Amino acid sequence: MDSLSEFSKHAPECEMVLATDLDGTFLGGAEADRRALYQWLRDQHPAVRLVFVSGRDPEFIAQLCADGSVPAPEYVISDVGTTIARFENGRVHPIAALEAPIVRRWHGKADLVRTRLAGVRGLWMQPTSFRHRLSYQYDDRFNAEALHVLDGVDVDILISHGCFVDILPKGVSKGPSLLRLIDHLKLPRARVLVAGDTLNDLSMFQTGLHGAVVGGAEVELLAQTAGLPLAYHCRAFGAGGILEAIRAHALFPTIPKEWA
Repeated sequence: MDSLSEFSKHAPECEMVLATDLDGTFLGGAEADRRALYQWLRDQHPAVRLVFVSGRDPEFIAQLCADGSVPAPEYVISDVGTTIARFENGRVHPIAALEAPIVRRWHGKADLVRTRLAGVRGLWMQPTSFRHRLSYQYDDRFNAEALHVLDGVDVDILISHGCFVDILPKGVSKGPSLLRLIDHLKLPRARVLVAGDTLNDLSMFQTGLHGAVVGGAEVELLAQTAGLPLAYHCRAFGAGGILEAIRAHALFPTIPKEWA
């Protein structure tokens, strides 16, 4: 039986799925809150399932989970939604069937994007591996108007953190890729909590899933999620915000009393 079937087999006993960004979210906040959240996830498995939804690349995620201090996810949406994978034996294993539409949309785009952005002032490529996206960093010399050189190229442009530019296949981002995964696994959308803190997490909140916009989130993300009824704006930062949102949304029947 493959890993997808294995996850689906356990779905009836799954009471909640946490689909979380990493930097500033799952890895952020007070140390005591991180310890509390990580231990709770370990104690509640398999009733609570963990999915990482990150802009980070697969190698980073493998290294992050290597020493066991951070709970390992069962599935990974990485590379800003352009990688959909299972996490098994300490490694990220892309799922070809779910990535096929992403591969088709990205085909032939990478070299064209590199060429057109090569001369943009104050913009340089991030030092990471790329599968179906390109990611750049910028400084104060950069003018976003320069990205018009990509007009006519069938890609999406995502600016976040006040310093990053991601070039993605058209229509591909964290939210749509997460929905593709949870629907494939036949998991109930009503039991999924998404969590994030920057604009590259916006598409997760736009899915209509329960959300935790954690404390310290980007002002632009707060503004764009203000009208979304299930996007809970947390007081606590990082992992503490996730704990707060689980309680606020009443997503799990047994919640430790000490959680805010």
